Amino acid sequence: MVNQVAATTSDPTAPADKVNLLDFDREGLRDFFTQIGEKPYRAEQVMKWIYHHLEDDFEKMTDVGKALRAKLEASCYVGPPKTLLEKVATDGTHKWLLGMDRGNAVEAVYIPEPTRGTLCVSSQIGCALACTFCSTGTQGFNRNLAPSEVIGQMWVAAKQLGNITHQNRRITNVVMMGMGEPLLNFDNVTTAMSLMRDDLGFGLASKRVTLSTAGLVPMIDKLSETIDVSLAVSLHAANDELRTELVPLNKRYPLAELTAACQRWVARKPRTSITFEYTLMKGINDQPEHARQLIKFMRKLPTCKVNLIPFNPFPGTRYERSDAQAIHAFQTLLLNAGVLTMLRRTRGDDIDAACGQLKGQVLDRTRRQAAFRKRLEEGGIHAA
Repeated sequence: MVNQVAATTSDPTAPADKVNLLDFDREGLRDFFTQIGEKPYRAEQVMKWIYHHLEDDFEKMTDVGKALRAKLEASCYVGPPKTLLEKVATDGTHKWLLGMDRGNAVEAVYIPEPTRGTLCVSSQIGCALACTFCSTGTQGFNRNLAPSEVIGQMWVAAKQLGNITHQNRRITNVVMMGMGEPLLNFDNVTTAMSLMRDDLGFGLASKRVTLSTAGLVPMIDKLSETIDVSLAVSLHAANDELRTELVPLNKRYPLAELTAACQRWVARKPRTSITFEYTLMKGINDQPEHARQLIKFMRKLPTCKVNLIPFNPFPGTRYERSDAQAIHAFQTLLLNAGVLTMLRRTRGDDIDAACGQLKGQVLDRTRRQAAFRKRLEEGGIHAA
């Protein structure tokens, strides 16, 4: 079992004796209302105001009685993270820097497309893992995010984008692919995803909420038993030696164990398909031999698919993006072998919002950030 790190509230100005209602899913909010002497259905009235109308002022919740509004004002608040910075890329991608406690911050990204809008949400301040090709991994780790800080990213984005549930749905998909490893913050992330799925929350279908993991095998099994969402796995190599170099967690949960966990997931959810994310890095994992290894891996999971991601560089990395010819050849080998393969178009790289580039502001507890900066200085490179 993976140890989880406790989360705290993101708003240092929030009264210590008040309860943030964003920390509760529907069941939790009904229990809370019962504890304060109210009928459970009142929780659902308030929940609809919070998520359908994006309202954080109890006085404006007009179908809630005055006495209850006064009680809520005295003891509760609706507290999403504070927006420190918003950037918009030339392709329409939005990135928000959202303030947490003690100078920490995380990043969330919205990617608009003609038929959908995808929000990429963070689960930790920094990341407890240390994948070598990911900018977030170089920032080290501070702590897990609370449920209010996870769902609060969606609340902020929806409010600023004008996303009104069931009317003008700008956010149609959510991916837990931002900063952090979501399965290391299991309880808080599943509470937030429950709100994304709930009809009184953001009302998204199971196939439109995706959790991406580096491969925490026991928690993949637990996730399949806990909530109905889609699964993505950050693979990046289909042989243990190379994957351990790129994704150190592979040493603890090697490919054989990961494959078995994915097969169990598919068996439990026969109508779903796992997406395997594969970041292509020049001369590292983009050669024909690597494609053949990936084909062999995918034959064990024939209903699943591969998402190829051209590497997105960041200051100080030793990796480079594969050239277009190598990417095309790699994809062609997979397609000719019958592997369903997509190529992700790079979005938001002009504001460092592309996959693998998110870094936020992390008060690092692991000393990983200091070690990375030292390596940069020794190489005469300055971190951004």
